[in-house]
Amino acid sequence: MDRAALVGHARRTIAAGSKSFAAASRLFDPATRERAQLLYAWCRACDDTADGQVLGHGMRPVADPQSSLSLMRTLTARALAGEPTGDPAFDALGVVAAETRLPARFAHDLIDGFALDAQGWQPRTEDDLYRYCYHVAGAVGCMMAVVMGVDPADDATLDRACDLGIAFQLANIARDVGEDAAAGRCYLPAAWLVEIDVPPGEHMRPTYRPRLAVLGRRLAALAERYEASARGGAAALPFRSAWAVLAAAGIYGDIAREVARRGGRAWDARVTTGRTDKLGWIVVAGWQAARRHRLPATPRDGLWTRPR
Repeated sequence: MDRAALVGHARRTIAAGSKSFAAASRLFDPATRERAQLLYAWCRACDDTADGQVLGHGMRPVADPQSSLSLMRTLTARALAGEPTGDPAFDALGVVAAETRLPARFAHDLIDGFALDAQGWQPRTEDDLYRYCYHVAGAVGCMMAVVMGVDPADDATLDRACDLGIAFQLANIARDVGEDAAAGRCYLPAAWLVEIDVPPGEHMRPTYRPRLAVLGRRLAALAERYEASARGGAAALPFRSAWAVLAAAGIYGDIAREVARRGGRAWDARVTTGRTDKLGWIVVAGWQAARRHRLPATPRDGLWTRPR
């Protein structure tokens, strides 16, 4: 595929895979939008391969996860080296890497997150949870920052971009507790379950729903802290990139806030953000982006920091 065909493939992928990200990506300038969509296509393909999904839906066990990871690493390395892979999603990464100074370590860090899942890994502590969130989402935030023109050496802005990815993943974990349990996974730290006296593997039993709701609110509160920190990085971005980032933060942040609001009913039906709410955040984010240089930056005191 030539670049135009790869962009078309990526645009269809994001439209089917994430309505929230698709809505936010429309706010970028055309060049940044295309690169963001190309990067999304690669992330989506890796995520689907690791989780046995199709466009983020229908998680099922992967027959040979190590082989899938090996193929993912091989194709990613080829793409980053500027070699054709024969897979449009990985070739899309190659285009982004060629057009930006995308550090290869971020791409490899993301795959390391999928490797944790392949090992059946579960967090024992809150710090473990943040480390996982970095690998599967914070690293993507860092890549997106580079796509938006952030210097790869600008650690302060990359930390804020990482915080946004962590906020998104904490919201995902809060929303998907039931789906993850059905797939044999749990991203609630074991230490948290001990605190509320819930036996391992039993957290979805109806009798524990009130206690599980406490953890849903805890995840939502953490997501809100990282979202607030991420907003502090908007001043380093061009207007349209800041607009897209702030819209995505609000849209995705509402997922965590809705989990907290529903309490024990949060996992009876999948939490989503409606079209009206998305449009509302796009309007609000436009106003926030226009004032981004005058808004005070929230300190990162006490927040987990990505590995250097």
